[in-house]
Amino acid sequence: MMLRLPHNEVPRKMRYPSGMTDSSHDSLVDQVPRVARALRRRWAGLLQPWELSPHQARALRVVCTHEGSRLSDVAESLRIAPRSATEVVDILEYRGYVERTPHPHDRRATMVVATPKGRDVRAEIDRARQADAESFFAVLSDRERAALGRTLGKLLADD
Repeated sequence: MMLRLPHNEVPRKMRYPSGMTDSSHDSLVDQVPRVARALRRRWAGLLQPWELSPHQARALRVVCTHEGSRLSDVAESLRIAPRSATEVVDILEYRGYVERTPHPHDRRATMVVATPKGRDVRAEIDRARQADAESFFAVLSDRERAALGRTLGKLLADD
């Protein structure tokens, strides 16, 4: 349920679920983005050996997962403009991770496919990311990680 107020009216006292105070709500609002930033910094650092940005790594994952993607499909999957997808694919192609091929049924379209080198790099990145995630979340017990996963899943259910 979303609280709707006229634009000039501020609630005097918000009600939070049992056990959640104003300060714990503020804490969550501050802590979740901090955790996300920490993960993004780790992810960016992790990609340094391959000289890839997180954006480029996500594009490589899309191309490897959806073999024979159109540039427009890559853009849609990454939620970016087609022009931006072209730039990202240009970099991946320059590094030898992907190649452009003609679309088999549409002469106007170009497909993006992963090269064997690109598939190998993606697999290396996935292993490194998994190891890093295990390290990051190691402070949590198995039970806490499972609860966090369920909680985040609930929060992202409508995303």
